[in-house]
Amino acid sequence: MTGANNSLIDDSTDERDSMKGWVAVACAFVSMFICFGVVYSFGAFFDPMSLEFDTSSSATSAIFSITAFIFFTGGIFSGMAADRFGPKPVLVFGGLTMGCGLYLTSLVNCLWVGYITYGLGVGVGVACGYVPMLAVVGAWFEKRRAAALGVAVTGVGLGTLVVAPLAAALITHFGWRQTYVIFGVCSVVGLILCGYLTPRSPVPAGQKSGMHLRELVKLPVFGYMYFAGFFITLALFVPFVFLVSYARAQGVDEVAAASLIGIIGGTSIGGRLGFGALGDKISRMRLYQSTFLIVAASFLIWLFSSHSFTQMIVYAVLLGGGYGGFIVLSPAVTAEIFGLNGLGTILGATYTAAGIGGLLGPTLAGYLIDKTGNYNTAIIAAMIFAFIGFLLLIPVGRYLKKRE
Repeated sequence: MTGANNSLIDDSTDERDSMKGWVAVACAFVSMFICFGVVYSFGAFFDPMSLEFDTSSSATSAIFSITAFIFFTGGIFSGMAADRFGPKPVLVFGGLTMGCGLYLTSLVNCLWVGYITYGLGVGVGVACGYVPMLAVVGAWFEKRRAAALGVAVTGVGLGTLVVAPLAAALITHFGWRQTYVIFGVCSVVGLILCGYLTPRSPVPAGQKSGMHLRELVKLPVFGYMYFAGFFITLALFVPFVFLVSYARAQGVDEVAAASLIGIIGGTSIGGRLGFGALGDKISRMRLYQSTFLIVAASFLIWLFSSHSFTQMIVYAVLLGGGYGGFIVLSPAVTAEIFGLNGLGTILGATYTAAGIGGLLGPTLAGYLIDKTGNYNTAIIAAMIFAFIGFLLLIPVGRYLKKRE
């Protein structure tokens, strides 16, 4: 396996792997729990909002698509800001933006206003709470970087596990508008606290300037990584928008249907921790490639689960494991290839692909569902996209082998 010391940028330092690094991991965990717990609970809000505004699947799913586009493409700006100013002002700004966005969404009277309030507010909030924290954690560790990232991004999985069914229960008792107000308050408080507690990344000894974006985008290996991320996210965000409504259409009750998203989040915790631990021992790229295959295979199970809630659970478990591995290994592999200096900017650049995939994936799936009257074509398309992503990683693996 290629070590970080063989990366394109020199990134040695004596400060890494200290206790401050684990403080950064804890703050990153909480930040991601809040950000992704909120955004991935959108499936629980899908039917209530669609019914109230009398909108189609594609129109309602566009809220999530716009949000995903903004929080991934916005990562390049939040990453740059964190590289320059540190995580504190970025997280404080993100918490305030996310809280305001959720509160304003609770007041909307038509869906298109929600595209702005939720899409922009929550999207910017997640952008501030995700990419900068990945970069901070990655910079604080050398020997156990993949494991530390695995613990940090477990916050995404646990947030999904807890918040999606919680959202469904709160909506049942208080309605979707009041639930957004509750989530908004929690977001402001949590992210601002994380901002004040997160230690700034250590400055590497003998630091060289990070790779400029113009140089980065000219590298063939960047192109393969970029488009692999694009195709896998075309697939990944589809279930977060449509799995709950799919289960409801098969007669599953509301809370049980929402629990499928929680299961994805819960099993993704195992994927994050397991793949994270393995990533410090064996080839990260091979593990990364395997997560794409796992995701692709999971959609085959979803395709044949229409009459079995048990099969839906199996799908959620398999997808969660592959998704968790993808989330933890993506920044680890990126750091291995490109180094640590300016990692926030580099991750932000690569994650714009996920933003585009997140924008187009659910929107395309919603269009296919409206056009065909069923979910099968959308599920097949997602499976194909995930497999294309795997194929695009093969040249990246060859590149890393040559560099060893």
